[in-house]
Amino acid sequence: MNSALRDSYRTCRDLARRAGNFYYAFLTLPKDQFWAMCALYGFTRLVDDAGDDPHASTADRTKSLQKWRDNLKDALQGDDSASSVLPALIDTIRKYHIPPEYLYSLIDGVELDLNPVHYQTYEELARYSYHVAGVIGLCCIHVWGFSDSRAKTFAITLGEAFQLTNILRDLKEDNTLGRCYLPVEDMREFGYTQAELAAGTRNDAFQRLMQFEVQRARKLYRAADELEQYLNPIGASVLQTMVKLYRGILDEIERRQFDVFSRRVRLSHWTKLRFAFSGILRRYWRGARHVA
Repeated sequence: MNSALRDSYRTCRDLARRAGNFYYAFLTLPKDQFWAMCALYGFTRLVDDAGDDPHASTADRTKSLQKWRDNLKDALQGDDSASSVLPALIDTIRKYHIPPEYLYSLIDGVELDLNPVHYQTYEELARYSYHVAGVIGLCCIHVWGFSDSRAKTFAITLGEAFQLTNILRDLKEDNTLGRCYLPVEDMREFGYTQAELAAGTRNDAFQRLMQFEVQRARKLYRAADELEQYLNPIGASVLQTMVKLYRGILDEIERRQFDVFSRRVRLSHWTKLRFAFSGILRRYWRGARHVA
């Protein structure tokens, strides 16, 4: 590995280290896969930042995302000098045979956030979730290794579960950015208004709405349970760690009686470490059984 590529991977690792939940899951992987996951995260982080830049106009952010498309295309053709994360990303794409269209689809998803967001139905939200989360799941299973094409469907479903979990956790922050990801049809069904959301109102309608959405997320996690059986043992272990972390966020939201307004819902540092450590133990235990 040349110095430029090594520096690129280190940049991606530094970006991933700030990611919190996912980084702890990455720690359970062997070295090569750890660096690959960092490369994917580094790219997604910078693309997301380009779409969320609070100091840029919508037109400028649109141009930034188009530049990322152009830079990715150039990098795939051999010129990866436009961004410090691109050498590591391209190396990862080639090493693990990740279809580049997944990365372009991610940029498309970030672009959907440039204007005020209001999804009328859950089906619309699910299509958005595919672009910003489902394709990440597809990239991940290429890194981890999978034995059956049915794994792709379950990876998309799991990405949807992760995204819905993020949405429920980040209601306050997203609202300040003009984004309401809760489907309008759901808010109407439970009698909760956009004005109440903006005010951080936690009335009975909000409690019932949040309970409904939490249960929807849990159903998605259960629907994706089958993914594990199609992954290589190492992939299955990191998957379990990631799911524990995100299901833990749902548990914490419920424990707080759906108070996502007064302070951000987080898992403790020690809880994350505990999940990561248990994932590492699972990996080595599986390896020991395989050798035996």
